[in-house]
Amino acid sequence: MYTALASVAIVGGTAAGTVYMKAQAHSGSAAVPSAVPSALPSAASPSPVATTQEASVEPVTQPTVDHDDLLAAAMKAVTVPGDTEVSVAVRDLDSGESATYGDGSFDTASIVKVDILVALLLQAQDEDRHLTSAEKSYATAMIENSDNVSASALWRIIGRAKGLDAANSRLGLTDTEGGDGMLWGLTQTTAADQLTLLQQVFGDDSELSQTSRKYVRGLMGQIAVGQRWGVSAAADGSAWALKNGWLPRSTTGLWDINSIGRVTAPDGGAYLVVALSNGNVTKEKGISLVESAAKAAVSVFAG
Repeated sequence: MYTALASVAIVGGTAAGTVYMKAQAHSGSAAVPSAVPSALPSAASPSPVATTQEASVEPVTQPTVDHDDLLAAAMKAVTVPGDTEVSVAVRDLDSGESATYGDGSFDTASIVKVDILVALLLQAQDEDRHLTSAEKSYATAMIENSDNVSASALWRIIGRAKGLDAANSRLGLTDTEGGDGMLWGLTQTTAADQLTLLQQVFGDDSELSQTSRKYVRGLMGQIAVGQRWGVSAAADGSAWALKNGWLPRSTTGLWDINSIGRVTAPDGGAYLVVALSNGNVTKEKGISLVESAAKAAVSVFAG
C-alpha cells in the first residue's frame, strides 16, 4: 500500500514472593513473690525462677511467578503459520512486572517512527528548544498517518542511523540498530527493546521531559482510522495509544507486521504491549497474528 524506500518494498505509511513470618509464642507463668524478703533465703528454699519459652519463627516463601513461562504457555494457543516468526513483550504498568516471548531481531517497518520522534525530541531538549512548525507538521503526519515522506524528512534531521543509535544508547535500547542510508524501515530491533522504548514514552522515569512524553502519547492516541489495529485488540474499546508497521519484503513477497503501544484492558489494568512478526503470507494474516499475540500477552497479567 505504501511506496518502497530504495530497494525496500513498501513501508507502512502513505506515499510519503512475598515472604511472611508465622510466629507462635508460648509464654510460661513465673511465680513471683509479692514482696522481697529482707533476708537471704535458706538453702532449702530456692529462689523463684521465671521461665520463658522462646518464640519459634517459621519462614514460608510464596512460589515465584515466572511471567515469561506464563507468556510462553499463553502463546501456545496462538497459531503461527509456516515459517512465520513472532515475538511479543508486555509490561504491567501497575506492578512493573514484565514478560517477553522470543528474542529474535525484526525489521521495524513503521514502528521506528516513534523512535525517530523520540530521538528528535531528545535532540531538541539538549538544544533547549521547541520543535519547529515544520518538525511538528512532519511528526503529526508521520505518527498519525504513518506518512513516509515525513519520516524521511525527520530521519535526515536527526542524523539518520547515527542519530537514532545515539538516542537509543541513552534510552537503554541495546539491541536496536538504525537502517542503512535512508532505509529507516529496515532498522533492526527486538520486542524487549521496543518495550523499553514504550517505557520511556509512557513511564515516569524517562530521558524525555514530561512535555515530550505527553506530546508523543497524544499523537499515538490519534492514529488514522484505517490503522487502528494491532495491540488495540487487547484494549477496552478506544483505550489505547499505538503505532503499527507493515512492510512487504521485495525479496520474498512476505510481510513484516508489527504493533506497539499502551492499552487499558477490560480489567482496568494498563499495559505496554509489543508484537513483532515477519514471514507473513499476507498483511491481513500478519495483523491477525499480532492481535492474537497482543491478547495472549495481556492475559498473562489481566487473567
